[in-house]
Amino acid sequence: MSNLTTADYIQHHLSFLTSGEGFWNINIDSLFFSILTGGIFLFIFYKVAQKVTSGVPSKLQCLVEILVEWIDKIVRENFHGKRDLVAPLGLTVFCWVFLMNTVDLIPVDFLPQFANLVGIHYLRAVPSADLNVTFGISIGIFVLILFYTVKSKGFGGLVKEYTMHPFNHPLLIPVNLLLETVTLISKPVSLALRLFGNMYAGELIFILIAVMYSANYAIAAMGMSLHFVWAVFHILVVALQAFIFMMLTVVYLSIAYNKADH
Repeated sequence: MSNLTTADYIQHHLSFLTSGEGFWNINIDSLFFSILTGGIFLFIFYKVAQKVTSGVPSKLQCLVEILVEWIDKIVRENFHGKRDLVAPLGLTVFCWVFLMNTVDLIPVDFLPQFANLVGIHYLRAVPSADLNVTFGISIGIFVLILFYTVKSKGFGGLVKEYTMHPFNHPLLIPVNLLLETVTLISKPVSLALRLFGNMYAGELIFILIAVMYSANYAIAAMGMSLHFVWAVFHILVVALQAFIFMMLTVVYLSIAYNKADH
């Protein structure tokens, strides 16, 4: 990849390892790293659960307990119903999105160069910088929003919410349906686009900084400094985006479950 022009280098790093054609193509790299980070999350929590102790806990157990208690408190304050599903969902969403985002902190050339050695010429390692992944998660949450609306008010209540609000008159049902449908659809769309936009921008900045390494030594040294500074700042972005995604998930489910009848 050393012979690539700047434009080719950027294009190469923004290309997925895909399989298939057109609409039905699959980004294999995004799928692989999504499953990998999800597996890491499950493995860590499984190991902690196996070795949990009421005596002197390990540092990892302390971290897991802090996360569980913190997210359970957030869910308890925002979701006024049975938390059997919502609290574990909040924990899973936060940890999984955080781990997917954290992949962006690996040096931008490290994984693509390693993949190139084994014959894989395209690799994007940040799943949350792939719109397919962020929409996949948000669509799952969208289904849960509908589920909790029906669970709390029944199917008739779901229909009533989206046909008799905000204008409680039969003649205005088409207007109500249009307004409420836009509001409903905007929830998963905003979730997906917010996470994707922030992580894509962060990935692109890392790539642009890496382009500086191919210049003279003075500029390359400045590029290394910028890479470090941006990585430190990006840690905040990684954690904040995971928190926002989790928090909005809990809030949207709470609205669906507790929304007053109209």
